[in-house]
Amino acid sequence: MIAFSKYQGLGNDFLILEGRQGQLPKSITEPDPTWVRQVCDRRFGIGGDGLILAMPSQGQGDLRMRIFNADGSEAEMCGNGIRCLARFLADSDGDTPGKSWSIETPAGLIRPELQSDGQLLVDMGAPFLEPSSIPTALPLVDGLARGVAELAEQSLDVAAVGMGNPHVVVPVDDLSSIPFDAWGAALEVHPLFPAKTNVHFLQVHARDRLEIRVWERGAGRTLACGTGACATLVAAVLLDLADNRAEVMLPGGPLQIAWPGRSGSVLMTGPAVAVFDGVLSPDLMPAWEVAMAEPSAAAGKAPFDCSSDCVNGCQQPDNCLRDAAQQQVQAFLNSTSLDAMLNLASDSLEQRTQARLERDTL
Repeated sequence: MIAFSKYQGLGNDFLILEGRQGQLPKSITEPDPTWVRQVCDRRFGIGGDGLILAMPSQGQGDLRMRIFNADGSEAEMCGNGIRCLARFLADSDGDTPGKSWSIETPAGLIRPELQSDGQLLVDMGAPFLEPSSIPTALPLVDGLARGVAELAEQSLDVAAVGMGNPHVVVPVDDLSSIPFDAWGAALEVHPLFPAKTNVHFLQVHARDRLEIRVWERGAGRTLACGTGACATLVAAVLLDLADNRAEVMLPGGPLQIAWPGRSGSVLMTGPAVAVFDGVLSPDLMPAWEVAMAEPSAAAGKAPFDCSSDCVNGCQQPDNCLRDAAQQQVQAFLNSTSLDAMLNLASDSLEQRTQARLERDTL
């Protein structure tokens, strides 16, 4: 049985699986997008904006993070997600304020630090401003990729910033008056952004008080986006709409964003909150992997993999690996009570909850 935790940062919620010791099976560490969509579904699964895997380090970090959007696609980085992962690590290990982690991501090493009030301060690294590194087809104008995005019935002035993942920022006069869903969906897949993009509509209330609404790549309308808040501040500074420190208000709540000296790392401070812990039921597990290799493997041939080789139908019905795996699962279910299955994962859940309670009473 595999335990999971659900955390949220300003309403941006994630399922987190512990795999720092390499204990997760390949069917989870290299997940089928269909399975990710299933577990993130809010009616037929657990529900979440994404799935986060805590995995062994492959370089100089303490661990590695993989994050998948609710549509099954993999994201390079997520500010709210990495805060949730850091809080999960603190809860799991009983860490106290001042603890920091170096977390490997496709966007580079990200370093969150647990604060005395339970919030997380995250060094998000320097923004990407060169169009090719974002990536975008917008031209570089005065240090910022900017220009006009043509939609079906509207031309929008936009600016693009990378935070390890792509963002487009669209200043508007009034957030309540725009066709948010239509513009967000159109800009996400606009030809100006070859890797698609996260979309942020910006209303400036003051130079130190910004408000955005978020359309996330692969997730659609969400309550918050940490990397998006960082990208928005950078764009607003370079457009001379904001100072280098500001409160960025999102539908889920505020983040404090700073870009000291208008160079180097962007700093993000915000909350991450545990929602609940649970155990994946057998019905929500990905396709079971069969441990025994085919005899052909011993002869130097690649082992038969029904998850890929039988996409268009079973290729060896007389020796179906899926049927054999299902029989193993059924035998396990028939021989194990629900209480026993829950006990398989309860120790780690209990330890995490106890660590959380002890930390909060310090």
